[in-house]
Amino acid sequence: MSAKQIKLVLKIIISITSLGLLIFAFIPEAIKVDLIKVQKGDLLVTLEGEGKTRIHDIYIVSTPIDGRITRLESEVGDFVTAGKTIIANMYPANPQFLDKRSEIQAKADVTGAQAALALSNARVKQAQAQLEFDLSEFRRIKELYEKHSVSQSAIERAELGIKTLRAELETTQSNHLVMLSRLDVAKARLIKPLAASDLSNSDDQHCQICIHSPVDGRVLRILHKSESIVPVGTPLVEIGNPADLEVNIEMLSTNAVKVKVGDEALIKRWGGSEDIRARVRIVEPSGFTKISALGVEEQRVNVILSFTDPIEKWQSLGDAFRVEAAIIINQVDNIIKIPLSALFRQNGIWSVFKVIGGKVVLQEVEVGQKNDRFAEIQTGLNVDDYIITHPGNSIEQGIRVIQR
Repeated sequence: MSAKQIKLVLKIIISITSLGLLIFAFIPEAIKVDLIKVQKGDLLVTLEGEGKTRIHDIYIVSTPIDGRITRLESEVGDFVTAGKTIIANMYPANPQFLDKRSEIQAKADVTGAQAALALSNARVKQAQAQLEFDLSEFRRIKELYEKHSVSQSAIERAELGIKTLRAELETTQSNHLVMLSRLDVAKARLIKPLAASDLSNSDDQHCQICIHSPVDGRVLRILHKSESIVPVGTPLVEIGNPADLEVNIEMLSTNAVKVKVGDEALIKRWGGSEDIRARVRIVEPSGFTKISALGVEEQRVNVILSFTDPIEKWQSLGDAFRVEAAIIINQVDNIIKIPLSALFRQNGIWSVFKVIGGKVVLQEVEVGQKNDRFAEIQTGLNVDDYIITHPGNSIEQGIRVIQR
């Protein structure tokens, strides 16, 4: 090859190289993106909700009568035994002081009650004597009747008289008991108040009531701690069994209609390292109105969950602890699923960005079931396809991309 030909070849090579470098310089740089490979898997369709734990049966121990309650010795968290653990002791309240006028009136009432009692006692004796006399007459008439000396009506009248007198005797005896009670009431008004220490140290056990725990469990809340005079029905403590724990989830009514009794659920973000398995026990038939954090009125329904995992897994939970739950309303197996972060709507149609040979291709897809993280893809994608997650505004059809 001559020198002239060699120079020509070199010029051609240099020109082609320069042109290639020029073209390469103007080629857009590939954009770094997050790529994932499409795979098959199982999809749990869930409904999320927040709620609280609660003990199924909470017992409020209250005072059975009016009286003076002693200071409670129990503390929150104490274990109690049904019928054995004493929650509190009750004593009668002190009677009021009597002024001079009230004392004179009370003494007069005692005197009047004693006189009325004496009168009723005399009437009882009179009725007894009359009954004894009429019984004697009845026996005489009965003997005459057996000898056919008196008529049938005569002995029937005698029997009626006996029954009437017995009823009158019972009436006078009952009235006598009433008068006796009135005397006791009148005397009771004269009882003077005692010091609290005298009442507490009294040997009369009839003046003390021990309030026992109705169930085995633990003290959840103390509602009345100090010693005081209280009316009947005053709440003292709340007692419950922490092993009888359940979860109350407040769900939107539009979601609650999709939940069925027996659906499985997962208790999440409760403070432990693992989710707790549970099951729907009740979907309450009545809803309620609640104002959301944005000030919007929402209709909500209580959904009650029972734990299915062993108690060792959730025993650190207590009453009124905040939890979140995911109720499983459907499960599809061995389907193509992708993250929700890869989906977007293009002209109202669900789409994804698929990557073929390093270039972006806009791909329309048909979406099936969804949960809070993944969606089922019925058509449009195949296993091992690569798609972009979290696509930005710079991603469009035909551009070059590489894995971030």
